[in-house]
Amino acid sequence: MREALASLIFPAPCRICARMLDTGGRIPFCHACVAVLTQTLAKPLCARCGRPMVSSTAAEGVSPPHCRLCRLGTYDFDLARSYGPYSSFMSRAILLLKYGEVTSLGAWFARRLVELAKLDADAFDADVLVPVPLDSGRLRERGYNQAELIARPLARMLGIPSRSYLLVRTRPRPGKLRLTRRERWETVRGAYAMDKNARVDKLRVLLVDDVFTTGATLDACSRALRRAGAVRVAALTVARALPQLVAPDGSVQCVL
Repeated sequence: MREALASLIFPAPCRICARMLDTGGRIPFCHACVAVLTQTLAKPLCARCGRPMVSSTAAEGVSPPHCRLCRLGTYDFDLARSYGPYSSFMSRAILLLKYGEVTSLGAWFARRLVELAKLDADAFDADVLVPVPLDSGRLRERGYNQAELIARPLARMLGIPSRSYLLVRTRPRPGKLRLTRRERWETVRGAYAMDKNARVDKLRVLLVDDVFTTGATLDACSRALRRAGAVRVAALTVARALPQLVAPDGSVQCVL
C-alpha cells in the first residue's frame, strides 16, 4: 500500500519500458519489467559453466552434462552460474547500474545472486569474495566498479569477506565498443594479476561480475588467482549472454 501511495504522489516512468511506475520502491522498474528481469535461465545447464544446454535431449544420459567448451577444458574456473539471460530488459537494467548511477541496483542484483547461491550452498561456499576489477582509467572515468557494487552487499548476505583489492586489471580494455569472441579472449589474456601484497594461498574464491559474455574475463581472473595459490574458484554473474536468432517476424530471441 505504501508503494502504491508513493507512486501516486511521486509519479515517474519505469526506467526500462517508460510506462508510469506502479511501485514506489527504490528500484525504478514497474512490476511487469521486474517480472521479466526475475526470469531465470532455462534448465538443463552445463554442470561447469552454467550455460543452458540447447535441448534437454543433449543432456540425456550424460551425468553431469557439460557443454562443448567445458568438454574441451576451455575454462579454468571450477564452477560458474548466472541468474538470468542477458535480454534487452536485463541489458538496460545493467547499463543503469554501470552508467546511470542507479547504485541501488547493486543490492537488488545481489539478492538475486543470493537466491542462486542458496541452490547449491556447498558449491558456492568460499573464504573470500572478489569482484572482477576495472582498469584504473575506466574506474576513474566511471567513479565506481559495478561488479563491486554487487559484490559488497552480496558478501554481507552470504557472510563472506569481500576483498576488491586482491585482483587488479593491468591492461585497459580496447576502446572498441563491440568485440568479437576472439578479441574478447585476446584482450583479457594476461590482463589480470594479484596485488603484490595479496595472498590467497589455499583459499576458496568466489568471483562476482555483472555479465558472463564469453567467459574470457572469468577465465583470466581465475588463472591469476590460481597462480597465487587459490584452491578453488567459483563465479556468479547476474546475466548470461546467449546466442541469438532472428525470428520470421524480425524479432531477436535468445536461444536457450
